[in-house]
Parts: sequence; C-alpha cells; structure tokens
Amino acid sequence: MTFLKNAALTALMLSCTVAAVDVTPANAQSITLMDMLRGKRSREQRTDNGLPGVFPGQSVQTPAMQAESRPLPKVTGPRYYTYKADGLKTLAMTELSDPVVTGSIGARGLAPLAGNGNDDVRRAFPGLTIRAVGESAKAVQDFYARNDGLIWVANGFPNARAKAALAVLADAASVGLDPEDYAVDVPPDSFDRGDMLARDRALAKFEVKLSAAVATYVLDTVRGRIDPNRISGYHDFARKTVNLSGALGVIARSGDVAAYLRSRSPSGAHFKALVAELKALKASGDTSERVSIADGTLLKPGQSNPELANIVKGVVKQGSDALKTDHSVTIATYAGTPDYTPELVSLVEAFQQEKGLKPDGVIGAATIRKLVGGDSVSDRIAKVEAALEQARWLPADLGGRYVFINQPAFMAYYHENGAEQFAMRTVVGSKANQTYFFEDEIQTVEFNPYWGVPQSIIINEMLPKLRSDPSYLDRMGYEVAVGGRAVPSSSVNWHGSTSGVSVRQPPSGDNALGELKILFPNSHAIYMHDTPSKSFFKRDMRALSHGCVRLSEPRKMAAAVLGTTVEHIGAEIAQGGNKAVSVPERIPVYVSYFTAWPNKDGKVEYFDDVYGRDDYLRKAVEATRAARHAQG
Repeated sequence: MTFLKNAALTALMLSCTVAAVDVTPANAQSITLMDMLRGKRSREQRTDNGLPGVFPGQSVQTPAMQAESRPLPKVTGPRYYTYKADGLKTLAMTELSDPVVTGSIGARGLAPLAGNGNDDVRRAFPGLTIRAVGESAKAVQDFYARNDGLIWVANGFPNARAKAALAVLADAASVGLDPEDYAVDVPPDSFDRGDMLARDRALAKFEVKLSAAVATYVLDTVRGRIDPNRISGYHDFARKTVNLSGALGVIARSGDVAAYLRSRSPSGAHFKALVAELKALKASGDTSERVSIADGTLLKPGQSNPELANIVKGVVKQGSDALKTDHSVTIATYAGTPDYTPELVSLVEAFQQEKGLKPDGVIGAATIRKLVGGDSVSDRIAKVEAALEQARWLPADLGGRYVFINQPAFMAYYHENGAEQFAMRTVVGSKANQTYFFEDEIQTVEFNPYWGVPQSIIINEMLPKLRSDPSYLDRMGYEVAVGGRAVPSSSVNWHGSTSGVSVRQPPSGDNALGELKILFPNSHAIYMHDTPSKSFFKRDMRALSHGCVRLSEPRKMAAAVLGTTVEHIGAEIAQGGNKAVSVPERIPVYVSYFTAWPNKDGKVEYFDDVYGRDDYLRKAVEATRAARHAQG
C-alpha cells in the first residue's frame, strides 16, 4: 500500500500533459520526481533476477544490447512564437469606377444620387493606390464593385454619416483599440474650384480609405486584432469570420452609423465592465499615494517588523468599509509599533479572507501584493486592454449557462440563468506545464475514473525507471497494454519504442483523478477533476499541475453540470464502479487566461500574469501596429 500511495502522489504531480517528442538523449539512471516521491528506490531493488519478460513481437535484449539501446527521448511542451503580423494589401481600384450591378444586386445596393458628383468621384478611383488589412481590402473592392453609390461623400463634401463614423474611430481607445489604426485624413471644406479633378481625387481617396478603416474597425471589434494561435501553441481558437462586405452594406443604409459600429463590440456584461473600468482608470490618473512595503518582507504572528506600520496602512487603504468597521478599535489604537500582536493578526486575517487569500495571518508576497493595491494605474490599464483584446476571441455573449475557468485567478465559476451561482478554487498547470487557453463544451461526467497516463509522462517520467525496473508499473498497480492487449509491465521491452503502449491507473482511493472527472473532449487532453490531495488548494499560488484543472469542490461542479444534487453525485461515487454519464445538455466551458476580469458584482479584479502571456500579447499588438503603420 505504501508503494500505491506514493504512486498516487506522483500521479497528482504529473497529470495532463500533451506535447511533442524531442529525441534529446537523457541519462536513464537520473533521479526523477517519481524516484524522489518513492524514496529513491534503487535499481538493485527489482523483483526479477534475470532478463525482463518480453511481449510477443518485442526482442530480448541482453545487458550489452541494452547499453546500446536508443537514447531516452524527451517530450517537450508547446512553445511561444515570434508573432508574425499580416501586412497590408493593395486594393485593386482599376475596375471600380463602373460597377457591374445586376438587377438583384442593384435592389440591395446604393442608388445613385443625381447631381451630387458621385460619378466624378468614382471616376477617380482607378488612380488611387490604397493599402488596407487583407480582409478589409477585399470587402471594400467587393462593395464598390456591386454598388455604384458612395457611402461617405455627398455634394462634394464628407456627409453626416462620415462624421459619425470618424467620431467612433477616433474613440477606439475606449474599447481597447488603437485609433491610429483607423485614422483617415479628411478633405478640407475649402478647395480650389478651378481644380475639381484634384478635389474629386481627394474625395475618392477619403471615400475608399474611410470604408477600409471602418471595415478594419468592425473586424477588430468583433474578433480582435491578434490571431491568438500565432502567439503560442497554448492558444487554441477558431478565428471568427466577419462578413465585412455585408457590414459595409448595412452601414450604407444605416440611419445611425455610430450606433451600428458600437454594437459590433462584444455585448456581454463582462466586456462592458472592462470598458467601464478602462474609462475609470484613465480618468483617475496615477496620482494616488501607494503603500510601500519593503521587498522580501515576511512577518508571522508574534514577530516584530518595522514594516508593520505600512502593513496596517495597507489594510486601511485596501480593506472594505465593513472590515474597517469590524476592527475599528484595533485600527484606532494602533500606535505604529513593530510588534505583531494578536489583535493585528486578527485584522490581517480578516483582510486576507476578504481578498481570497489563506487567512493565516502570515504576511508574505501574496498578502503584500493585496496590501499595496497590486498594480499601478498604468499596469491596470495595460491588463484591462489585454483583457479587452482577449475577450474578443470568445463569443460576444458567453451565454446564460457556462463554466468559466480563469487560470491567473486559480478559480472556476459556474454560471446559470445569466448569473454566477458559485465559484471554487482550482489548481492549474505549472509554468513548465501550462494549461491551454481555449473554449469547448462539457459532455460527460465520469465517476471513479481511470487515469490514462499521457505519453509525455510515460516518456519523461516513467521510462527512465522502467528501463531499469520493467516490473515497476505492475507493482504500482497500473495497467499496461500494447496494441490494445493487456500485458504485464515486465513483459514490455522498454528499451524500444513506446508507440502503441498505453498505461492507465485503475479507479481507487489513490487514483490521481480522485472520485470523478468532468470531460470536454479536446486535443489537449485537458479536463476538470478531483484530487485526493487537497493541500494545494490552501496555497495562494496554485499553478502546480501538469495542465489539467483540479477542482476544490468537484462534487458541487458535477451536480451543477448534470442538473442534480451533490447527494446524488455521492451516491454514484459510492457504487464504486467506473461509470460515465452524459450531461443533459452540452455546457460551454471557457478555459481562459485573464489578468483582469470582473467578479459577479461587476468589479474588475486583477491577477498575476503567471505564464507571462500578457507580455506576449503586447508584443503581438506592437508587431501588428508596426505592420499596419509601416505600409499604410
């Protein structure tokens, strides 16, 4: 049983890894995490005295042959990329002066406006050289090829529709975009009436460039400027398609262009809360005095530290009114002394509880971050702008019922009837084994699950041990199969390829997945699950797994997605057998990554960038800005 418990602890550290194989040689006798957890049992403690058994089709290897066996491979995870931004495309203007409009198309197109100079402006189209984002260029070409009117010019001047659009584009920063990406020079009201050809060219250029700018704005507001899949292999999104040609048609007929353009941003409450937060941050400036606590400060109950005065100042500044009322006597009587008394410990514990930290009274890095107010205003603006960009990768409205996992917050939230019903702590992937950023649908809850060991763990962690101790998995209670046929671990030639070899841990009290797992099948083999080790949930920093999402209250989440009670879930588990149950209806799950995100009350909270992904996103934004402006 000792071995089995140690194996379960190992599994908890090693669950959920999907990666590529790197054939970099490794030392077969090196100490692995499994060795350390098992007490570093040596090679000499194998149970067989001769050669390991061999599964049919595998060759027997003598010690001399084993010395020459292939080097240990290594499985590596996804990587981050240098972002490659799309360049601009040149619009093909030569054929746009005389549109070919069929009867059916003409009925939907713009009617020519008599006596307003449209024909003269359109005749100037072929002389233009205009570049735009690829999708926008195509949409503009398509629109003017099918419509003989103009959208933004009337009677020789920019019209009211143009002025409304320009105002929205100039305000793009309010929704986290860059107004410079949509800047268009407006022809002056005064001009040389003796050179109408120059005037027509200026109006033609304005007409087409504004259409391209508006199309790009619509594209960016709907799906974001950045293709997330170009940031890293950890991002997995189907990029949204946007009917830009249709959007230009709607705009050409719209009586309120500004309202239409603003409606293209995501409609969910989360996006609106982020926009409101961005506005408030920009209005506040960065003038408030920040609490300063010396780096490396660590204070435990009963100790003394000169930073205690700043710590109390931080509680007063960052704590709620209710907290300060409850501890008003302690706050009022504190004289700035360095002694961390029981009364001050109670004050700090209440503050930690309020901020979602472990209320142990120990003042370390996580508590200090909350005491100093976290990020500066400029840091928060950057996080909100990153969140606005990433929110566009998700559906415009997340729906009435869904599960939202925010990795930097180490939390999972269940929403139903358009509101958050409950939240719970999670453990997500470590920095070396990051959880992906994607969306999917919950399909199944599996009770008393098997744990299928990923190939990455077999190769990276188990293979070095198995080459010296082939019967290791047999003793640990794991099941091994080759080509789908169950075999003893000791019968497999672990010096050959592991292709076709599968390993799984049967259901048990020590199973790495605990009592249940919640599945949303995806190519990353990521799911939510229970764990027999609950201690990690007490930590503030919980990026500790090999990629899957461990739940602090898995029965509660399983009951919610199945539409049943926690008691019913307990009864299913108590039956003891492995059982999979389909959810009554598929539920969206967003395995997300936001360092700024609103809570259930609409207040935006901020989190550490545990994987450094915001930095990669900002580099992608800069690369996109450079590509657009260099060729515009």
